[in-house]
Amino acid sequence: MTQVNRPCLVFADKKGQIYELPDVEMVGAHAGRWKRLSPGDWIPLPEGSELFILPDRLPVGYSLEHKNFVVLDQNPYTLEKAVFAVAAFVAPAHTALYHAAYKTKQRAKILPLFSYASVGWLDGQFVVTAVRVDPDVRQDIDRFDLNRVSINARKFISAYKHNRLIQHLGKCALSYACPAARNFFLRRWEAPLPTSPACNAKCLGCISHQDNSQICATQDRISFVPNPEEIAEVATLHIKVAEKPVVSFGQGCEGEPLLQSETIGKAIELIRQDVNFGTINLNTNGSLPDRVYHLIRSGLDSIRISLNSFQDKYYHNYYRPIGYSLDDVKRTIKLAKSENIFVSLNYFILPGFTDDPAEFRSLVQFLQECSVDLIQMRNLNIDPEWYLDSIEFVPTGPPLGIKKWMEILKDKFPDIKFGYFNPHFK
Repeated sequence: MTQVNRPCLVFADKKGQIYELPDVEMVGAHAGRWKRLSPGDWIPLPEGSELFILPDRLPVGYSLEHKNFVVLDQNPYTLEKAVFAVAAFVAPAHTALYHAAYKTKQRAKILPLFSYASVGWLDGQFVVTAVRVDPDVRQDIDRFDLNRVSINARKFISAYKHNRLIQHLGKCALSYACPAARNFFLRRWEAPLPTSPACNAKCLGCISHQDNSQICATQDRISFVPNPEEIAEVATLHIKVAEKPVVSFGQGCEGEPLLQSETIGKAIELIRQDVNFGTINLNTNGSLPDRVYHLIRSGLDSIRISLNSFQDKYYHNYYRPIGYSLDDVKRTIKLAKSENIFVSLNYFILPGFTDDPAEFRSLVQFLQECSVDLIQMRNLNIDPEWYLDSIEFVPTGPPLGIKKWMEILKDKFPDIKFGYFNPHFK
């Protein structure tokens, strides 16, 4: 514990052993700029979070003795030269306020597709720069009985051999530990309906398909288009028995669901012929407004549109869209609101970029034109330095801070809620 009761720096050796350094404070970073922390910037590391050792990245802290930022280049306990920064991948329902502070060595490899929150040690426990943004427990790790998940998944796989989508979800639950797929087999809350093997964007941070040889996709993309009957069977099985049932098209294991809008529209109609309750949601890049209109007419209840930025340059440099533009995405949001369905922004948060003054102004300007119901605060799973370099980010002033960013938005738009999950309301 430091003299001012701030968390102290942690670092790792080449064996993965993590050490604390009591005389050096943990610090955070936003868009690569290091910052001392204030009380309220950290919480105990939530259960279900993971710690990562960052290769070729030296830990950075604040020296109480020298009153400046320091780069740790050797282990003070063993004098070994190999030391590594440590970061936290925070559990669902939490948003990072700062990413880990480090100095990257030359020729360092791009970090895998995770988020990297700053982590330290205080009062005998790990702490992380994050805040819980959603009280919903649907993906809390202590809510999952893994033995029951395994038993139920294998029963479903055996009983529904004719349904390729159930077979796919079994792999998602058992091989990739997908919380949504697990919840389907536990018959509760939100269940996934992946449908599209194709996409009309080449996102830098895509977790199911990567052209960049330096980055590994974290999971396999669905390789087929399930038919409407397969989709409806999964959805109705879930809706009829689940607590607060939500079914969602558009998952991490697929491309863009709007490319399969005809199939999805027929599936929604089949679902509604069988059940008139349960929330049917679409997670999408919002690229094709006309197809969204068709799905709304088929019975879609809510839509969640993913965005990293409301500035053309940064949006296009990240999404690398094929045949559509940010203007089309904005049209989709406005259309959905005009049709009175629930609209969420799946807003990718990267401290220092999201809360950059110009980026914030672009968001405010759009929300003044078309307010939404919910902003889902999703950590952007990507190497921060690679992301900022790839989108050609140029800061326009000191970052607001993610907490301040949320406070100002709430003051300007009191009807907008912050959260993490697609809500159940039907």
